[in-house]
Amino acid sequence: MSDRHTRVASLLKELAATYIQQEANTDPLITVTRVETSPDYRRATIFFTTLPDGREKDAEVFLKRSGGDIRGFIKKKANLKIIPFFEFSVDYGERHRQHIDIVAREIENEHKTP
Repeated sequence: MSDRHTRVASLLKELAATYIQQEANTDPLITVTRVETSPDYRRATIFFTTLPDGREKDAEVFLKRSGGDIRGFIKKKANLKIIPFFEFSVDYGERHRQHIDIVAREIENEHKTP
């Protein structure tokens, strides 16, 4: 990924997270984990996780319903020539990483207990 793609993705992630923080209900808590942009910047996928687990569908409904508003928010806040259209996807990779961290901590704690 080019440096420009990385900067644009980072900006989109920050602004999308700001919008979600301001507008979304806190049940479930939605966390933007990363953003991937198409090579021409016309499409972007926002990856997210939720707390508690299992509430991804609720979050996805909110995000899809708010996609145009998120786009408008970013258009106002960012100085980008092209504002992408957004898709939303649960970040299962992040979910698995979190689960592995929990299991690793449990194993570590078992070895520490005499």
